[in-house]
Amino acid sequence: MEKINLAGSKRTTLGRAVKKLRKAGTLPANLFGKKVKSISLQVPQKEFSTVFAKAGETGLVELSWDHEKRPVLIHNVQYHPVTSSPLHVDFYQVDLKEKVTAKVPIDIIGDAPAVKDKLGVLLNILSEVEVEALPADLVDKIEVDVSKLAAVDEAVKVSSLKVSDKIKILTDGNLDIVKIAPLVSKEAEQLAAQEAAAATAAAAEAAPAPAAEAEAEPAKPGEQATPSPTPTTEKPTGEQKAKS
Repeated sequence: MEKINLAGSKRTTLGRAVKKLRKAGTLPANLFGKKVKSISLQVPQKEFSTVFAKAGETGLVELSWDHEKRPVLIHNVQYHPVTSSPLHVDFYQVDLKEKVTAKVPIDIIGDAPAVKDKLGVLLNILSEVEVEALPADLVDKIEVDVSKLAAVDEAVKVSSLKVSDKIKILTDGNLDIVKIAPLVSKEAEQLAAQEAAAATAAAAEAAPAPAAEAEAEPAKPGEQATPSPTPTTEKPTGEQKAKS
């Protein structure tokens, strides 16, 4: 990667007083590293933002102050929760002959046919992978081409990433980076079916029951209702027996 330069100076302002530095456009910083004593530094905020936009967390930066020059990686940037402006930065000094681990962003390129044909949606599962390499061999991003994803459940795994043989990927190779998912998930279909069944049952309960048929004609005003005749069983009299 291209080496980027950033000039700073030693910092004597510490604690809460660093607010004055920020108001003046200066960003408080710390330098640390393996077998390196921590040093309090400060860098111009505007210049730092330009450098960070180019280098990210994997680009090699030559940090200089007074008569010192150190190869560093930008390891941690703290931001204001409201304005999102940087509040503090940590620089990690590296040994150019010793491998380091870093997280490299994933850059999605191309268009998935499955998305074009409205067969599914593209899920971005991993946004970065962890790698190991010499500081000068680190890359600022790794591209993932999705132009061959034409069906649901097709995916690009970490194991299929193409990088230089100088870079070792530490992230599990079986993990999916991107995947084509159905437009409607099975869970959503089941939930919709349950909601439809519940709505049908509720509608059936709310429907009025059919009215029962009247067994007798209702009485007119001023009249007493005539009860329905009740069938009776009578024993035959002697005369009736003789006729039969």
